Amino acid sequence: MCDTCGCNITEGNRHLVDEGGKHAHTEDGSVAVEVLQNLLSENDHQAAHNREHFDRHQLLAVNLMSSPGSGKTRLLETTIDRLQERYRIAVVEGDLETENDAERIREKGVEAVQITTGTACHLDAHMIHHALHRMDLDRVDILFIENVGNLVCPASFDLGQHLNITLLSVTEGDDKPSKYPVIFRAADHVLITKSDLLAVMDEFNPESAEQAVRQLAVDVPVTLTSAKSGEGFETWLDWLEEQIELQKARRAQGETLKPKLQPEGAKLHAG
Repeated sequence: MCDTCGCNITEGNRHLVDEGGKHAHTEDGSVAVEVLQNLLSENDHQAAHNREHFDRHQLLAVNLMSSPGSGKTRLLETTIDRLQERYRIAVVEGDLETENDAERIREKGVEAVQITTGTACHLDAHMIHHALHRMDLDRVDILFIENVGNLVCPASFDLGQHLNITLLSVTEGDDKPSKYPVIFRAADHVLITKSDLLAVMDEFNPESAEQAVRQLAVDVPVTLTSAKSGEGFETWLDWLEEQIELQKARRAQGETLKPKLQPEGAKLHAG
């Protein structure tokens, strides 16, 4: 089981370890680390299958990761407002309970499938696979996956996405990248959110936050944003559109892009 939260067995992969499942027991009949390793391997296999789906449908899949309350859904709402006239957007929402976030996205006229994870504090590739069967990917240019709020586990599991975005709110400490390096090392773009609150959250220093990211040897864009005021959104959206074009170019060459999974994160699930 995961040393961090006991979250390896999810509603998406439980069928693999329940009695009669493919990995219910190890060769000596016990349930142990070998089962966990098998689950991680099965997740990677399913993720590769998901990515094949995305690539075949010529869409870009983007995974949003952060702690709870960082503003992922609000970021999506503003991004949808700004892009939906040019791109067809769909969203997979992950949360422990409720369909609240998916309902907010649907109000924008965008298809949203809610995944309720229960006790699992991250999405896995099996959950995403089930969600894809409820979507028409032929009508999607960008698929956003809003992962469960957690600063460790989402960086350890390939969902089939092409890119990872890590959010850091100004209501959190600017030293979060130092405290939770795994999820920031997995990022292709770091968004510092809720910049409109800096006037009252004056202990947060955006320059210090970016320096903490750079100290991890992470050379990716770090953008200060506000979904409320619009600050930084031109930079964020320009980058996103560039990634869409780059993915089209890769597909024309028969290539794809895999996310920056973190071995350190996977080790936390192996104890």
